[in-house]
Amino acid sequence: MAQISLNQQFVNTVACPADQSKQEITDLSCKGLVLEVRKSGGKTYYLRYTNDRGKQRQYRIGNATVLTLVQARTKCRATLNQIAIGQDPCEVKAQTRQVPTFATFIEDQYLPYVKSYKRSWDTDVSLLKNHLLTRFSGTYMDEITRQDIVKMHSERKASGAAAGSANRLLIMMRYIFNLALRWEVPGVKVNPTKGVPLMEENNKKERYLSVDEAQRLYDAVCKSQNTMLKYIVPMLILTGARKREVLDARWEDFDFNRRIWRIPMSKSGKARHVPLSDGALNILNTVPRDMKCEWAFPNPDTKKPFVSIFCAWDTARQSVGLADVRVHDLRHSHASFLVNAGRTLYEVQHILGHTQVKTTQRYAHLSQDTLLDAANAANKAVGHLFTPMVSASPAGQLQLLQ
Repeated sequence: MAQISLNQQFVNTVACPADQSKQEITDLSCKGLVLEVRKSGGKTYYLRYTNDRGKQRQYRIGNATVLTLVQARTKCRATLNQIAIGQDPCEVKAQTRQVPTFATFIEDQYLPYVKSYKRSWDTDVSLLKNHLLTRFSGTYMDEITRQDIVKMHSERKASGAAAGSANRLLIMMRYIFNLALRWEVPGVKVNPTKGVPLMEENNKKERYLSVDEAQRLYDAVCKSQNTMLKYIVPMLILTGARKREVLDARWEDFDFNRRIWRIPMSKSGKARHVPLSDGALNILNTVPRDMKCEWAFPNPDTKKPFVSIFCAWDTARQSVGLADVRVHDLRHSHASFLVNAGRTLYEVQHILGHTQVKTTQRYAHLSQDTLLDAANAANKAVGHLFTPMVSASPAGQLQLLQ
């Protein structure tokens, strides 16, 4: 390897010896700077240095036909300064090359993970395919910025979608980057969704059965041609379970001694336990049972869980004027009965299996009637002592008589 003090004229005119594929020339005027001259005519500046672990490294400074010698030396010295404070440029470059694109991260890490525990992972696939991958597929994870997220969020709403639809994209991106941070994915240092607020949603349907409506609905399901509907619907109302949880319930899941129903796979992907009330136990004790069938509420014809109960359900609700009541509203109704009976939101959260109390907060307003009843309890005791006497004044106004 030749060693000389380089000058620009030399760099411009030097050529690789005919008997070599390349030649390396060390610059004596700048520590570590090497000029590589190739047989093809190409010329490149490199920096040779030894890292903190004693390993020799070579870092590309740039094309010698583009950079001047002065520029190459300036960049070389700046890089040496970085190395002196512990920033290895070769290591940084290696880490940069490990940063996955959004599509690669989703395919190799995110989807295998959610498929392992999330029952509704197909919903994730739909959102990814129709919205997120079309926008971020080839973008590296460390290149997605907060501005990109805000633009995605606002454009989804501007396209005519509901606020809830736009929010689902934001929530999913937030979860994706939280996982990337937790798994220490190369290049991901911050969550770009941080600080981006959800849009106000005013389209959440709030529908709760009154006691009278629950009675009417029960009368209707008892007349249904689907003979299991009169057990399924009350079980939904009395436990607050989700439709699929009841339809897929096995006898082995019920502990009658401890009065606990273990749902092995809930929406969150984890098992949860539902307390069995007297009413729920009565349903289980009266439902026809085939000792050869493992399912608690099977289709009598197939002896397997119902694929759908919509037709029978729709006929029943329509017949008593409750066409706006959805099966999922039975779960909401269970929560409303609990809250208005004076039970705390903490209790409701655990009975319904909500992982976040924010989900249960939607029922908070239902407690107002209970609070008014509690306040009126004091009024019934002593309220009559403070009732003022009133009479009409000549002007027609009411005046308090002292």
